[in-house]
Amino acid sequence: MEYGYVRVSTKEQNEDRQMVAMREFGIKDGGIVLDKQSGKDFERPGYRRLVRKLKAGDTLVIKSIDRLGRNYDEILEQWRLLTKEKLVDIVVLDMPLLDTRRGRDLTGVLIADIVLQLLSYVAQTEREFNRQRQAEGIAAAKARGVHFGRKFKERSENYTSIMAAWRRGELSGRAAAKELGVAHGTFQRWCKE
Repeated sequence: MEYGYVRVSTKEQNEDRQMVAMREFGIKDGGIVLDKQSGKDFERPGYRRLVRKLKAGDTLVIKSIDRLGRNYDEILEQWRLLTKEKLVDIVVLDMPLLDTRRGRDLTGVLIADIVLQLLSYVAQTEREFNRQRQAEGIAAAKARGVHFGRKFKERSENYTSIMAAWRRGELSGRAAAKELGVAHGTFQRWCKE
């Protein structure tokens, strides 16, 4: 049997490019497994089901090595598990050297292993760069005063008078929060500002 594995990182991303490549290779829609989840690890439901289904002699087709995953060690481990233990062939469409159906001699295996290690390294490095760029972007936005998360609760017109009454001891914290229409925790946070 031939199976295709398609992965995009989020529900919003489009998998059409990979689906077209699978169909052009000859994989039927029923043989294509799709995950819409990050490639940081292999805890993806579609991939897990597919691995359980694969048996010796089957072929797994992926568009590129980073569609399999983005963790160097885990990609190498999955490749070993599939090709050496389960005896499944793997075809990486964007990298013809990573087609285990041919070149099973020692030289072919050596070249495939070297290319796999290099591409796995590149996939993980790209993921780390993406995380670093994201962190830098968030830090720069925060430095510009951009607020992330929920919007701050607006203070009502009677905020000043209620705070003054609370400070004089005329209102409890809970009563003041109720008067302001906010949760007690929000009122306590306002008191610390």
